[in-house]
Amino acid sequence: MLIVSVPSRGRVLALPDKNNDGRADAAAIVAEGLNGPHGLAFRCQDGKCRLYIAETDALRVYDYDVAALKASRPVKLADLPAGGNHVTRSLLFLPPPHDDQLLVAIGSTCNVCREQDARRAKIMVIGADGGELREYAGGLRNSVFQAIHPATLQVWGTEMGRDLLGDDVPPDEINIIEEGKNYGWPICYGQNIHDAQFDTNVYVRDPCAEPFETPAQIDIQAHSAPLGLAFITGDGWPADYANGLFVAYHGSWNRTVPTGYKVVRYKLGPRGEYQGVEDFVTGWLQSGGSLGRPVGLVALTDGTLFISDDKAGLVYRVYRTK
Repeated sequence: MLIVSVPSRGRVLALPDKNNDGRADAAAIVAEGLNGPHGLAFRCQDGKCRLYIAETDALRVYDYDVAALKASRPVKLADLPAGGNHVTRSLLFLPPPHDDQLLVAIGSTCNVCREQDARRAKIMVIGADGGELREYAGGLRNSVFQAIHPATLQVWGTEMGRDLLGDDVPPDEINIIEEGKNYGWPICYGQNIHDAQFDTNVYVRDPCAEPFETPAQIDIQAHSAPLGLAFITGDGWPADYANGLFVAYHGSWNRTVPTGYKVVRYKLGPRGEYQGVEDFVTGWLQSGGSLGRPVGLVALTDGTLFISDDKAGLVYRVYRTK
């Protein structure tokens, strides 16, 4: 069962496959009338499930009826800052023993600027039952998706670099996101490179050097616009896929030669050591433009990958045949 958000329609949908033919039987409305819903997270205890939905301006938790595929009795846990260039709000529960703590990613208002709202360009954290919305990590311009590494239990997140510095600068990023760390934006990017075009201050010491800022784990071609990421686990995948990571490149909008519009596979060591990258699914980018733009990813242990596409309005199922 897939649950998906449709921000442009203010809905959250369930996509059941009751006959197990690999195609959704219907698109059941779980919740509607929402303000740009994006991030979704489940928490199930004692036979009951709650669904957390991050709208662009609020975080709410619902009772979720698994049989009826309905969310009800919403309770607002926190107000979130609305507007700006980046309106998605993504959710991820931390792994045990902190699995009652929910991460809320909030992008910047701008391409590059000094934010006035202390919640912007941050990943915040809040308890499952509410309470204070506090900073978890900062300096993240637009980290739209996060995932938990299955071995290290660290939080990994994609990050889109700023625009208007040319075709190849700055890199987009994959970060290992740790509590209390800062990842550089708006004055640093990539491997702690100083954005001297924006930050014209004169410093006695390099403002981008560790421990002030944390470098990216992996640099990505600028303007690839990395979004969804999913770690590869389970016997359903080929043996050489073990420890790997799928990442969806949404694709460039302002690069001279377009880039992205694909899903790639990162080859990683057992603890996340970078070993290489290769294309996994391509074809969205055509000579006359793009047919679609991949966004979210869900990788199952049986060798199935689900890919959402916010331009074509589709969810694809990629599966292993032998």
